Amino acid sequence: MTSNMWPKLRGVQVSFGQWQGQPVVVLQDPLRLSDRAVALPQSIAPVLELCDGTRDCATLRSALELRTGLRVGPEYIDKLLFELDEALLLDNDHFARVYRGEIEKYRSAPSRPPTMAGTVYPSSPELLEGALLEYFNTASPRAENMPQIEQVRGLVSPHIDYQRGGAIYAEVWRQAATAARSADVAIILGTNHFDCRSIFALTRQSYSTPWGILSTASDVVDRVVTVLGEGVFDEELHHRMEHSVETAAVWLHYLVKDRYCELVPVLCGSFQKYIAGGKHPGDDEEIALFVDAVRQATANRRTLIVAAGDLAHVGPAFGDRYPVGLAEKANLSAADSELMAIIAKGDAEGLFQQVKREGDRRRICGLAPIYLALRLLGETTGKITGYAQCPADQQETSFVSICGILLS
Repeated sequence: MTSNMWPKLRGVQVSFGQWQGQPVVVLQDPLRLSDRAVALPQSIAPVLELCDGTRDCATLRSALELRTGLRVGPEYIDKLLFELDEALLLDNDHFARVYRGEIEKYRSAPSRPPTMAGTVYPSSPELLEGALLEYFNTASPRAENMPQIEQVRGLVSPHIDYQRGGAIYAEVWRQAATAARSADVAIILGTNHFDCRSIFALTRQSYSTPWGILSTASDVVDRVVTVLGEGVFDEELHHRMEHSVETAAVWLHYLVKDRYCELVPVLCGSFQKYIAGGKHPGDDEEIALFVDAVRQATANRRTLIVAAGDLAHVGPAFGDRYPVGLAEKANLSAADSELMAIIAKGDAEGLFQQVKREGDRRRICGLAPIYLALRLLGETTGKITGYAQCPADQQETSFVSICGILLS
């Protein structure tokens, strides 16, 4: 590390903890290109905001002192920047070299391996089949007078872990089973939880599950590349660790078994720029081109559109000041019911407007994939198959809400 560098922090994973009785901020690479972590005292944490590529080391020290009153020596800043660099947390040549090597390794592998096998679900094909069958068997029995959907063309599935969301997964996939088993291609739109700049992150890599490989429909991906360019692969490596597509792909593979069904895995970036600004996703040319390209590429194939997205994330675990009590849970249920009704009407623009009116204060992380699924389906109606509020901390003061919706 030299004193004339201009450090710029990447989008990193931040958590809080204790070290020798003192509160610390812990930084990690969300892509897990490095297994190292950097912990620094919370009193020094403001220096991280100053690492934006516009300041050298001397200016960082001065700016930290002006902002916090803390005075640190140049050796402290040099050591901190060295540790951040070693953990691949700086946007610099070191990170770029490692990233290029990892993306080449990812693309040359036989397939994208399942990252949650052995933790979220069993890695053994036999044990996994037994686990999913148990979820199916314990899901709510279908009532005889329940309204049915004649032709399922899509669905909203959770992407939370199976332990908490298994019953919701099982019910929506059970009712979508016929459509899944007859599909030639499944477009799985999953939330991109990483810090990202792109609306779409595509890959030509196929996805593996414990039952084998779900081949990616490269011609569909190529059609999108034709209209949007190679930039759709800029954040391709996010697929390596992102779980949202994988959670749906496992249920799809369970249903299709050995029958050939191709996959189009798409990670969908945040809609915050639309929520915070004046631009609307309905007017975004990139989204319109993506929708048209996918429709054209799949026009002659039986296609299943899957939105792998959860709903609200509320409570102290997600940055809220107060715990979620019984009254707040009731309010959450009411707000989610309104949102699910809009989705069941197939109203993509209404979904976005509702979240924007709320300022996304409930953190609807499935907004992008659900919106894009509705856009791909066009005119559609839906049926809610399940809803749950899943605890997100040990005190049960924070919750993630999830749902299952069939779309015809």
